[in-house]
Amino acid sequence: MLNTCNHAKSGRAAKGRLRRGMLADFAVLSDDLLSVDPNRIKEMSVGATIIGGSVAYNDGAL
Repeated sequence: MLNTCNHAKSGRAAKGRLRRGMLADFAVLSDDLLSVDPNRIKEMSVGATIIGGSVAYNDGAL
């Protein structure tokens, strides 16, 4: 799941689009958040987080 809304509103040239050279904040999850049974969401794990285009956490998912 990607959240780029706040970056798009900032008006900065390096944010707001998913494109090479742009910055992004997102998480890599073990399952598809939009299709998993809501009762299983708490069982999902985070494989990686990217903040400002830099890897903040990676358990080998990347």
